[in-house]
Amino acid sequence: MHPPIEDYALIGDLQTAGLVGRDGSIDWLCLPRFDSAACFAALLGNRDNGHWRLAPADHRAHGERSYRGDSLVLDTVWTTDTGRVRVTDFMPQRDRAPDVVRLVEGLEGSVEMRGVLRLRFDYGRAVPWVRHVGDCRVAVAGPDSVWLRAVPEVTTYGQGFSTRSDFTVEAGEQVAFVLTWHPSHEPRPRRIDPYESLQCTLDDWKEWAAHCSYDGPHRDAVVRSLITLKALTYAPTGGIVAAPTTSLPEEIGGVRNWDYRYCWLRDATLTLNALLSAGYTEEAVAWRDWLLRAVAGSPADLQIMYGLAGERRLPEAELPWLAGYSGSSPVRIGNAAVEQLQLDVYGEVLDSLYLAQAAGMPDKPHAWNIQRALLAFLKKNWQEPDEGLWEVRGPRRHFVHSKVMAWVAADRAIRTAEAHPHLKADLDVWRAMRDEVHREVCEKGYDPERGTFTQYYGSEELDAATLLIPRVGFLPGDDPRVIGTVDAVQRELTHNGLVHRYSTRRADGPHHKTDGLPGQEGTFLVCSFWLADALHLTGRKKEARELFDRLLELRTDLGLLAEEYDPATGCQLGNFPQAFSHVGLIGTAFTLAGMLKAD
Repeated sequence: MHPPIEDYALIGDLQTAGLVGRDGSIDWLCLPRFDSAACFAALLGNRDNGHWRLAPADHRAHGERSYRGDSLVLDTVWTTDTGRVRVTDFMPQRDRAPDVVRLVEGLEGSVEMRGVLRLRFDYGRAVPWVRHVGDCRVAVAGPDSVWLRAVPEVTTYGQGFSTRSDFTVEAGEQVAFVLTWHPSHEPRPRRIDPYESLQCTLDDWKEWAAHCSYDGPHRDAVVRSLITLKALTYAPTGGIVAAPTTSLPEEIGGVRNWDYRYCWLRDATLTLNALLSAGYTEEAVAWRDWLLRAVAGSPADLQIMYGLAGERRLPEAELPWLAGYSGSSPVRIGNAAVEQLQLDVYGEVLDSLYLAQAAGMPDKPHAWNIQRALLAFLKKNWQEPDEGLWEVRGPRRHFVHSKVMAWVAADRAIRTAEAHPHLKADLDVWRAMRDEVHREVCEKGYDPERGTFTQYYGSEELDAATLLIPRVGFLPGDDPRVIGTVDAVQRELTHNGLVHRYSTRRADGPHHKTDGLPGQEGTFLVCSFWLADALHLTGRKKEARELFDRLLELRTDLGLLAEEYDPATGCQLGNFPQAFSHVGLIGTAFTLAGMLKAD
């Protein structure tokens, strides 16, 4: 069995990220990008699939960890019978080559340390050839090359297809390890000074965090979530990955294991709102510009997700040599959902571009033409069934949330044109479309007997996405239909007060009625934040605050959130850390503080 997902810490350099366990082992790292093949894949297999452990030789040692201030620099203080030692893990923002730095500092007494570096390229499959070059160990396999050096030099030796080191640190002594990746056909990468890099990294994060404009309750939680969101940003393009991992399960031992190392359009509006609300205009502009580049082209070809630079081809494949996290297989790379029709993304794109313009972002000359083209396509196709927000792998349906977002698309285009009369616009046509969508959703997507919006037309199922109806302005928070929907979600979709995104009841067979998949899943954290928002918008502010406080308690000791949470076991589930969960935390904090309004 693997350690609990919440036992991992995140380090990163704004182009990729690694996960460090409580035991001092880096069990997941993809180099050089978030979506590159992993060189440490123990997270999804075992130690033979690659890891790097650096910790006291005494396995009884006790470690306490924390991030240093408002940064992504991880400190773990180990206490043994003979002394105390601190291991500091971080990845400095790179010039070109990615570096992982691990600093060991003796604090008290004397501590015997042990390092085990087991590199396995191509997601834990390729064993590299390792050799000495000067004071470095160099591992090469195909296109990948990794250099390891220690300052001061530490004796290393090979054992069991791994590079090992045993050394003792006295109080006041320091040893730094630097692991650097570069393409194997290129010259040796430039060396960095690990101690200078530490100070620069701390200074960079301190300066960035200081720009946060939020000064309301739970500011520390908001800043940590913003740091996490920044860590999931691919700096060269401004794209933000949903998570730095693939195939962490939504059910332990189950098959709901997906690759989240890509950029989803569905995250765009809420992410932009979070960044702008917190004062991070530069990041918001970069995300908006990534969005415009990604969606450029024929509106009919709009995808739900793209690669870090806007790549369109994300073919899904399984890696049979990896057993999966705690036996949860298959392990997947790529994501076949990229081929799905999800009509809600048109609304999310237009909502994002409207938000960007309303916030005063510098205009892009072609942005309005893109918006008009997207809306023209949606006008002809909004009445089609689709796979919906949750990327179901069952039949296409008329999902209520998708129709609501079609209304949002028309509404935001109308608002933009009304605010800027010089723009070319088909206002009469768009208003007619907006009215038609609203009327149909209220007639076909609402169950008057139960007093709630449903998941899709004619369905008895519920969907947590309908909690967004007051947030996007489709209906006001005091509308009885909104209040009834909030009550129904609380009654039918919550487990110990936390929200499932939809019902996982089975039909007449092993697969679920809606998503076409076997097995269960945990409560969806962003949906629980949406419930807190909806409670606030319907006037139940005390309940909203209580739910938000409870959600804050679900964070790890380092303030991180996965995609889901299992109330039965108290464990986090799904890819980790999850951008959408942290965006939800930021948005709800602003909502409850009265700093974020519904559209």
